Amino acid sequence: MEAPKPHDLTHAMAESLISDLLRERRTERRWRWAFRVLFIGGSILLSLLYFFLWAPQFGWRIGPIGDVVGVVRIDGEINQGSLASAGRVVPALKRAFESPRVKAVVLAIDSPGGSPGEAERIYRAMEGLKVEHRKPVIAVVGNVGASAAYLIALHADKIYAGQYSLVGSVGAVLAGWDLHRAAERLDVSQRLYASGPLKAMLSPFQPLTEAEDVKARALIREIGEVFVGEVKRLRGEKLSSTADIATGEIWLGPGAKRLGLVDEIGTLEEVIRGGWNLNWYDFGPRRQSGLFVAETRSDLISEIVDRVISHARFQLR
Repeated sequence: MEAPKPHDLTHAMAESLISDLLRERRTERRWRWAFRVLFIGGSILLSLLYFFLWAPQFGWRIGPIGDVVGVVRIDGEINQGSLASAGRVVPALKRAFESPRVKAVVLAIDSPGGSPGEAERIYRAMEGLKVEHRKPVIAVVGNVGASAAYLIALHADKIYAGQYSLVGSVGAVLAGWDLHRAAERLDVSQRLYASGPLKAMLSPFQPLTEAEDVKARALIREIGEVFVGEVKRLRGEKLSSTADIATGEIWLGPGAKRLGLVDEIGTLEEVIRGGWNLNWYDFGPRRQSGLFVAETRSDLISEIVDRVISHARFQLR
């Protein structure tokens, strides 16, 4: 057998080296692509996780998926700029009513009341959406559903309350500060120019006049009478004939049911499970955290200052 020539051995070694080099390059490319896919896929996955976990804190919501009961919250005092303000509740109501996946809307109420003007904006918007979308609306009182919060609940198709829920406080309060004696002790006075004798009514730095006292009592009595009339109109024959709802008092859930202020006793979970046997989707508005803590604190400080130095506000409480 003829021995291989040196140039043949060199050629074979070169081919083997080139083949190994190409194989290593192909392997290197495959690993490079694998790392790219893992990096891009991991980044997308982390971004999606971040979005789904943190987006609700910024008011962004995805869903609902599948048929659900839409929950809209009336949480805290119903005042302009608060969590339960019309500016925050009405958009949540619109999202719930306009979603084709939502088969019914439940108001989850936990509020001591607040501004009748804000409450009116909420329930009038709700009534319009009910007519447009033909979806049932149920109000469920949690810890408390009083005054302006109960005024909103009145416009639902049915009202539920828990065994330990506080319901009622039908009436109105007009509150103001009297700081004029404290100002006198500090030798401080306010220059106040008003176009009419009642224009600066209940200024905290001026003593209350007899005319202002008469006017304030008349206003608050009129608001209370309108509220009582609204309860009687909307609850109708459900109200007990012996019920005196104009006292401004509150009742536990069972007592409110006996008086006809609520229809049934039940919690949020019981009502949703018993009424539709569907999952529920929370449309908010919910309390914000994280980046919004400072904003919440500033709102709190502004509210405290406003209550001390501003003119009186009407409150349904």
